[in-house]
Amino acid sequence: MSPPEDATRAAYDAVAQEYEKQLADELDGKPLDRALLVAFAEMVGPGIVADVGCGPGHVAAQLRALGRELIGVDLSPSMIEIARERYPAIDFQVGSMLDLPAGDGAWAGAVLMYSIIHLPGSQRGPAYRELARVIRPGGLVLLAFHVSDASHAPGDVSTIDEFMGQPVELTHHYLGPDEVAAGLTDAGFVEVARLEREPHPGAEYPSRRCYLIVSR
Repeated sequence: MSPPEDATRAAYDAVAQEYEKQLADELDGKPLDRALLVAFAEMVGPGIVADVGCGPGHVAAQLRALGRELIGVDLSPSMIEIARERYPAIDFQVGSMLDLPAGDGAWAGAVLMYSIIHLPGSQRGPAYRELARVIRPGGLVLLAFHVSDASHAPGDVSTIDEFMGQPVELTHHYLGPDEVAAGLTDAGFVEVARLEREPHPGAEYPSRRCYLIVSR
């Protein structure tokens, strides 16, 4: 595991319990996210859908309730432990975006909700190529990421030393939609849809967000 992944894993292990308390029900206040997951569930073909960077498993559970077969993957063993306890019917595994626990073309689709924001630029291309390896031809991927906020523009990097009351070393990147789309195209994906939105007041961190759906 790379040093950036080590730091990300340690940070989310440290905050896992509090993260569950604060964010495991976050979709209740995000109608657009729920609508996008419904659309994705209808668009993706039959087969396994992976929630990559699944955290406590709430997005995976939402997709399973929509009739999809789910697997959840996360760097953090503590997050995976929580997800398994909350949703025992779903297969959750510890794993990295750079080495996904699946064979070539094994997944019909994947969702990555704010997962890629912790990858440095040097790792995003390899992560996209690894994603292309495990998604079958014609499969779909939905990605969400932070674009900007009041203090950061696309391309900026933020490193924090405290998160949810715990000392951490956690870096996240604000990403331009065109840059992410170009990286996915280079990895073998085709853009299907793009949406940008402002934050839901009081329901989430106040950043502008982008959602991309791409096809393998």
